[in-house]
Amino acid sequence: MLVAEKEEKRVERENTLNERVPPLKLAGLSVQELQELCKDLHRKIDVVDEARYDLEVKVAKNDKEIENLTHKICELKGKMKRPNLKRVKMSADAMIGALDSKIKKSNDFKANLKTVKKEEEKKEEVTDWRKNVEAMSGMEGRKKLFDAAQ
Repeated sequence: MLVAEKEEKRVERENTLNERVPPLKLAGLSVQELQELCKDLHRKIDVVDEARYDLEVKVAKNDKEIENLTHKICELKGKMKRPNLKRVKMSADAMIGALDSKIKKSNDFKANLKTVKKEEEKKEEVTDWRKNVEAMSGMEGRKKLFDAAQ
């Protein structure tokens, strides 16, 4: 039965290929006609490649969607596969040392902070404003301001 089924599939395949792709008749064709035939075949190949690429992308997209949906189903059922955990050989002293270092790090966070010194604001001397106005009046005052800026 398996041999008969294989033979039947082979015959069906040959019939389908003969329908879709007729045999080429190259005898008696000129160079121009052969070039046109080649160009036509290239166009058909491009169309088939585009269709094949589109189908591959659709299949990949559907596979990814199926995978995501099965993952969601597993999450909803709550039957997640847990990875096997590896045993770690550690002595009791090493475990205590690891715990102590973690505790010291968590309690010692204030020691690592930087200290910031506040700068005192410069206070200008308060003088009698009337003297200041008299000193700055006229061209001499403007010259003093110009000299002070430089």
